[in-house]
Amino acid sequence: MQVLEYLKKSGVKYESRKHKPTFSAQQMAAVEHEPGRFVVKPVVVKVDGKYIMCVLAACYKVDLGALKKQLGAKSVELAEEEEVGRLFGDCELGAEPPFGNLYDIPTIMDKALEGDDHIMFQAGVHDKAIQMKMDDYRKLVKPKILEFSYPLGS
Repeated sequence: MQVLEYLKKSGVKYESRKHKPTFSAQQMAAVEHEPGRFVVKPVVVKVDGKYIMCVLAACYKVDLGALKKQLGAKSVELAEEEEVGRLFGDCELGAEPPFGNLYDIPTIMDKALEGDDHIMFQAGVHDKAIQMKMDDYRKLVKPKILEFSYPLGS
């Protein structure tokens, strides 16, 4: 659980919460009684063959076309599950934290999150959540901000 060690060393304030195992950001939002817009999920994409982590709200999906256009890329596709598993070997599959910088993967954050005061995310395992201030997250990760999401059900 590289992310917990990193947060401890960084000196930022965060809260770690144990909960019943959840297997999506939306499920975690429900279990933690947190609005889905504050619970973030990382989605790993391949942009012209290179991995990029996209961080967006639980209640949104990645717009691959918008990402392709904004990045000026030839191709953008979702990374395969086994690729994600290899990239985040210290995490349970599907519980990766939104810290691409810990895995040498550039991180892009959706503009829709920019004004939020805090975020919550999985801590590398399915039964632990971390909540922290958005300002601290942005300071640690230094994500590029782009508009690349649309609400689920759209």
